[in-house]
Amino acid sequence: MTGKVAERRKALRENLIEIAERTIAADGLGALRARDLAAEAGCAVGAIYNVFGDLTDLVLAVNARTFHRLGADVATALAEAPQDPVEQLVIMAQAYHHFAAANHNSWRALFDLDRAPDAAAPDWYLQEMGQLFTYIADPLQVIFPANDAQTNALLTRALFSSVHGIVLLGLDRASAGVPSDDIDRMIALVLRQMAKP
Repeated sequence: MTGKVAERRKALRENLIEIAERTIAADGLGALRARDLAAEAGCAVGAIYNVFGDLTDLVLAVNARTFHRLGADVATALAEAPQDPVEQLVIMAQAYHHFAAANHNSWRALFDLDRAPDAAAPDWYLQEMGQLFTYIADPLQVIFPANDAQTNALLTRALFSSVHGIVLLGLDRASAGVPSDDIDRMIALVLRQMAKP
């Protein structure tokens, strides 16, 4: 009996993740409600909290999938990139933009989820983010071979923050002078300028 209970619990978990993933992708993180999830999954509201501690845990499970897809897109773009490390950065950053544009609500959920200030990021989040940072850090080490590891780590995070900001402001059509049609060009200009000797 225990095996069947575990199987049903696992099936419900996967079903809830898929429903939440579709809901977030279609309508954004704010559209996710326990009652709606339960109704679509055909379960009681309490069953959700038997599988996940709260809706934040459910969103984190969805975000794990999103991060994995983002990483796969970046890796695919890099596989076709030239050997020039600056162009690798440009292609990678533009792949990030294209993923964000094509999966806007899911991408926003990666950064918009509220967590307690003292809550540690989950291991999967750190691993996925670490992989993205590795994609950035490797070409930077070629471009700036004299940088020590700490400087390169800071530059990696600064570069990610810069690209993320351009993409965020452009896709949200914020009044910051980032036209969405020019996002790829702006990314290329910033990265190529930054990498000048």
